[in-house]
Amino acid sequence: MSSTQAPSTPGPTRLRQALGTFATGVTVVTGLDATGPVGFACQSFASVSLDPPLVLFCADHRSRSWARIREAGRFGVNVLAEQQSELCRRFGTPGGAKFTDLAWDLSDWSTPALRGVLARVHADVEAVHPSGDHDVVIGRVLEVERVCDRPPMLFFRSNYGTFA
Repeated sequence: MSSTQAPSTPGPTRLRQALGTFATGVTVVTGLDATGPVGFACQSFASVSLDPPLVLFCADHRSRSWARIREAGRFGVNVLAEQQSELCRRFGTPGGAKFTDLAWDLSDWSTPALRGVLARVHADVEAVHPSGDHDVVIGRVLEVERVCDRPPMLFFRSNYGTFA
């Protein structure tokens, strides 16, 4: 390659492989609208600010679950524990009745609260920034709950696990 030629940008597969070396926690983002509870698995969740309390997650533009949560204007982030792989699979699969036969509670903030998770963050949608094929969602935190103290579920190189 000559020094004047710009390098090509990586394709989706190469980008996924490289970014897959960054281990992340696993969450399920939930919401409630007039048709019932909704949710999706999400690894792109982070703290943004302590004052004011803000968090973010990224959601695919095509996600019907995200569209419903966005319209509702409020969401819960449920941080998964290592033994919750069934929950991860359930909410990581497009379509389907994700809440069918699932025990969950309605939080004080009117969002589905999944049981046995490490923590929950309850927030209002503050801002949505379209970026590529996803939306970057900023949420204003209403409350946080530490639910239990167990090892977290992690996502690394397209696999789920924990650290030992």
